[in-house]
Amino acid sequence: MSFIRKWRIKAGNYFLNKMLPLVQRKKHFESFANAKTVGILFNATDKEEFELVKRYVRYLKECDKKVKALGFFNTDKIPELTYTKLEWDFFTIKDLAWNYIPNKNFIENFINEEFDILIDMNVHQDFPLYYISALSKAHFKIGQYNINADYDLMIEMPVEKGLKYYLRSIDQYIQILNSDKNATA
Repeated sequence: MSFIRKWRIKAGNYFLNKMLPLVQRKKHFESFANAKTVGILFNATDKEEFELVKRYVRYLKECDKKVKALGFFNTDKIPELTYTKLEWDFFTIKDLAWNYIPNKNFIENFINEEFDILIDMNVHQDFPLYYISALSKAHFKIGQYNINADYDLMIEMPVEKGLKYYLRSIDQYIQILNSDKNATA
């Protein structure tokens, strides 16, 4: 990573840390079965990972969840895609300020949406996705282990394992949480 890129991300973190104390969200997790809305953040650049995310979104919809996915293309423009605007939004590096902070209205809307669950699939540690996740008003946030993150459920994952492993881990932990909730009910 170049010095300038590191400096720009450091500046982005500075502004993010100034905003974090202002975030007000209702932390709450009832159960996956009772969750109605799910937000998904992911890097859409890699075609195979994008296909995994599309399959996961289909799975969530089959579980009767309303899903909104926000993908980041680490490119100058969004490639030709077939998707429904209701469920999917995408942004590129052209949609970022100088400090890698996303600056589009639909991204602000995503941040302010009070999803029952937010699943941050940011396995590449892209700062723009981390920024969105950190400020999200979702009730329950799931993300990759990061000492600086404010996730309600953190999943530690070796980088070489990839997104498929991460999604399996999410499903395993959600099942554990569901069984714990059912045991106490």
